[in-house]
Amino acid sequence: MLNSRALAYLSEVMRRGSLRQAATYLNIDVAAISRQIRQLEEVVDAQVMERHAGGVRLTEAGRLLVEHFHAQHDAESAVISRLSALQGLVSGQVRIAVGEGFIADLISAPMQTFMTAYPGIQLEVIMAGVNEAMALVKQRDVDLALLYAPPVDTQLECHVETRQPLDLIVPAGHPLTSTEAPVTLQELSDWPIGLMDSPFGMRQMVDAVAHQERLAITPRLHTNSVAVLKNFVRSGIGITFMPELTVAEEIRQGDIAVLPMAYPVLSEARAQIVSLAGRELTVAASACLDHLRRGMRFFNSDAPRLLESRC
Repeated sequence: MLNSRALAYLSEVMRRGSLRQAATYLNIDVAAISRQIRQLEEVVDAQVMERHAGGVRLTEAGRLLVEHFHAQHDAESAVISRLSALQGLVSGQVRIAVGEGFIADLISAPMQTFMTAYPGIQLEVIMAGVNEAMALVKQRDVDLALLYAPPVDTQLECHVETRQPLDLIVPAGHPLTSTEAPVTLQELSDWPIGLMDSPFGMRQMVDAVAHQERLAITPRLHTNSVAVLKNFVRSGIGITFMPELTVAEEIRQGDIAVLPMAYPVLSEARAQIVSLAGRELTVAASACLDHLRRGMRFFNSDAPRLLESRC
């Protein structure tokens, strides 16, 4: 019989990279972790971790045990949530990793209506760029992640996907608004450009196109804040790149204009809701997923200008 405490300790060692860091996080003595792991190795008759210069890493046997531990924990959580649902009690906690570009859409109505419909469910929303959000899903630190332009990853399961092009965002009345054809990067050299930092999907896509076009883009502003970039454009200082729905309110107010770019990699950008592949969602997480799919404009249809062009 595998000791669940030893498996939990081994999982934390894998996450933290060393026995000492795992012990500090768990607030227990290093010797206690070491003892439990030695006993686990005796039970399975295999070495579960090995030391290296930077700490420890799991052996193949160790990784299998940690995967078993997580699968067992996820299955138990899912069963408990279904049992509660049978009694008419949908409760629990849902943790979501969200890029800042989704926030306005999330809090405009979907979050409020979800919390009203499911008063027993607690929401935890973690702001994260696409790279961090994907890592949080894989580490089981969140149940769901809202991603913009993520790279393909077989460890993630995509539940919803819509087309949300990465557009050029300019102040209302900007000279480029008179351009009829999609805009190229070469046409932007006369204006200051603001960009998100590298861990964000928006920046990674612009960098990919610049590399493809053999152009060097030197942003006058780089930031990890969508709000800062919006104000950068709205104040007339410069231009940037964002999905149309991220600036939907500013467009409605007449402060900002959106122009399509002349690159398929940008016009085909996707927004996704993902979870960890093979991990069964709890009833609470499934309810949240369904609510976001129906309630968020980012996920109930493609970008507004694409819908208009089809009419």
